[in-house]
Amino acid sequence: MSEKLDGVIVATALPYAEDVAAPAGLRPDLDKYAEHCRWVVENGCRGVGPNGSLGEYSSLTDDERRAVARTAIEAVGDDGIVVVGVHGVGSHQARSWAEKAAEDGADGVLCLPPTMYRANRGEVISHFTEVAKAGLPVMVYNNPLDTKVDLTPDVLADLAQIENVVAVKEFSGDVRRILEIREQAPDLAVIAGADDLTLEALLMGATGWFAGFPNVFPKESVRLFELATQGKLEEARALYEPLVAAFRWDSRTEFVQAIKYGMDYVGRFGGPCRPPRGPLVPEHVAQLEQDMKKAVESLR
Repeated sequence: MSEKLDGVIVATALPYAEDVAAPAGLRPDLDKYAEHCRWVVENGCRGVGPNGSLGEYSSLTDDERRAVARTAIEAVGDDGIVVVGVHGVGSHQARSWAEKAAEDGADGVLCLPPTMYRANRGEVISHFTEVAKAGLPVMVYNNPLDTKVDLTPDVLADLAQIENVVAVKEFSGDVRRILEIREQAPDLAVIAGADDLTLEALLMGATGWFAGFPNVFPKESVRLFELATQGKLEEARALYEPLVAAFRWDSRTEFVQAIKYGMDYVGRFGGPCRPPRGPLVPEHVAQLEQDMKKAVESLR
């Protein structure tokens, strides 16, 4: 399969509208979401990733998850790619979501390993083997900090042998792994997963960025990606360094709230989150405002 799911793909934040009949009084605002998906692609991003597994995916009903994915697919059309999050605690659940994504016209899927317990190597391989049977390109998602399951380079080498597994979103925080993954699984695209390690990952050979803060700074993020992949280090660093304080929020527990705050800060609509994600505490707001101010002023 030639599609590597690389480039800048935005893990799109989901706006809500108040609705007393919806869970927690909030329903996904699909009109605003469609506009946001179009906006990031129009600003140069290669595509969008609805239903990010560690975002607000777990707060959505089954019907809402599918509606969100379909909205992104329709909004982007032929102008970009859509990589749908299909996490399921069992492989049959994740495969079912991947099959629905294929039916709806997605270009690929992003999938975590099993997360309710520390799955062993054989179980991880079996899980992704089932998901890949849906027929779409699969980006496996390595985030051992949150899942406690670590897709180490040697495990990824095995996963790369599965038909349709084409990429890994690497979020271990260890930039040394990039070269090791490329050595052990040379056909697997390595996708930067943590915004605050993006430049380092790209310089080490990552060919994509599955991104959070490009919800806020899409055009500038694409420029950073281009500079890094072209080896223009000085220009890339000059752009990256004032942004990285804001980007660090992508690696914090409150990353969804922080991204939505950043969107509000620059005049987009971020809005609230559904429980269990609550509002930012005052100390976080104060720090985030300072980090956003630094980023925005650097881009003037």
